[in-house]
Amino acid sequence: MARILYALYVRLIFAPVFIVLTMMAALATIVGCMLGGKRIFSYYPGMIWARLACRLALCPVRIRGSEHVQRSRPAVYVANHQGAVDIFLIFGFLGVPVKWVMKLGLVKIPFVGAACRAAGFVFVNHKTLKAATESLIEAERLLQAGSSIFIFPEGSRTTTGKMGRFKKGAFQIAVNRRVPVIPITLNGPFDALPIGSLNLRRRPLEIVVHPPILTESSDASHESVRRLADEAFAVISSALWEPYAG
Repeated sequence: MARILYALYVRLIFAPVFIVLTMMAALATIVGCMLGGKRIFSYYPGMIWARLACRLALCPVRIRGSEHVQRSRPAVYVANHQGAVDIFLIFGFLGVPVKWVMKLGLVKIPFVGAACRAAGFVFVNHKTLKAATESLIEAERLLQAGSSIFIFPEGSRTTTGKMGRFKKGAFQIAVNRRVPVIPITLNGPFDALPIGSLNLRRRPLEIVVHPPILTESSDASHESVRRLADEAFAVISSALWEPYAG
């Protein structure tokens, strides 16, 4: 009975209110950034939107390790990608503004794509090597300018709840700019809304921020960057809930 009532709640209340909230947050971001307030409007509308979405979904959120967030210097934040709900956890509860590095296809989402462009997020085009490289260069420019960036190093959402091997791009950027990598474990999004499903479920959510991995002593060789990616993978995997650990 509880599952049926929640499903009705999602369709009759959550979905329409969420759509309105999304449009309002996107418009606030677009207009605020256009008027010169990018520092504020590229973060706060999205942060408020994400927190309200979790509250509206009746999903309790637990945060651990917030003391490891780098508020005084730029960093590269990386996390496992369990599902669409990941966005709410990072945007709403990480506690620091980040510039997202995301797939080019997301720019097509009405309102959201335009808001992300206005906020100065980086869209990665994987169609050609040149286009992908230019996206990574743009992400490095953001770090050089003092902004932190966020990347899902798996590249796409998991289909099983378990993590796939990390791609090197995020870690190459961190090494090139000599900024720390902050690993983040996300728990719960796969249970709440796995890839391919539209049936939101009420589940507890957790974000675990791990101590930074320093890159000052790393060189830019393939082997060094690969070790850094594998180290971040192991750290994130260590805090995954069962049965998705390992």
